[in-house]
Amino acid sequence: MTDLETKRLETQAMLENADLLFDQGQCRAALQKVADEITRDLGGRYPLLLPVMGGAVVFTGQLLPLLRFPLDFDYVHVSRYGDKLEGGVFNWERMPDAEQIRGRHVVVLDDILDEGHTMSAIQAKLLEMGAASCRSAVFANKLIDKPKPIRADYVGLDVPNRYVFGYGMDAAGCWRNLGEIYALNGK
Repeated sequence: MTDLETKRLETQAMLENADLLFDQGQCRAALQKVADEITRDLGGRYPLLLPVMGGAVVFTGQLLPLLRFPLDFDYVHVSRYGDKLEGGVFNWERMPDAEQIRGRHVVVLDDILDEGHTMSAIQAKLLEMGAASCRSAVFANKLIDKPKPIRADYVGLDVPNRYVFGYGMDAAGCWRNLGEIYALNGK
């Protein structure tokens, strides 16, 4: 058996043993809720939407067609190194230039708000670059037992403090492509 075949079988077993938390209908309804809220607040302001690569790809791809107003689109790519408990160091791999940010109402999109450190740093950086306002939209907000430095402005679903995957979130590098949200069994 090849390494790829082994990985395919292992990841298939991971899904088969996982707990379904939210089905496709619940995910679609959550997505529509986020779209409606963003439209209500920013539909008349010509905002700039910035997904965080790569987790936000599925959420963003599903959300954009539901936003029926003029907007600009770009992306950010930031990675975090170091010990998470000590904050780590952010590596700003890609940011739009300041001219694109200055004076704009910006919405940062991500798949999940876990501890919130990366989203908080992105928002601080965008405001420092001159954004008129900076909001965050996440498909999932993880309910953790400690305070977060930021709260998302738009949340599709609250998920338990478990290892969740699907709808852009991965497990062992796989299953971002699922239209549902699962949690690893026992985690």
